[in-house]
Amino acid sequence: MKTRIVRIGNSRGVRIPKPLIEQAKLGEEVELRVVESGLLVQPASTARSSWADAARQLHERGEDGLLDETSPTVFDETEWEWR
Repeated sequence: MKTRIVRIGNSRGVRIPKPLIEQAKLGEEVELRVVESGLLVQPASTARSSWADAARQLHERGEDGLLDETSPTVFDETEWEWR
């Protein structure tokens, strides 16, 4: 599909037809990246968006335990009260 680059203030823009936006699953925010063949437009990634999947995979592999052993402190022994 061909389209034109249009002037938007001091910048330029490309109008993306709605069917392409839906097919590419683009939201209100996108990431732009220059690649060898041109410009790549992709959905913006959100911080920590893949953490749930990563945690699930760790759990399935049995690698979701604590890295260090815990050791009780004075606070644990004298000031903590379970209710």
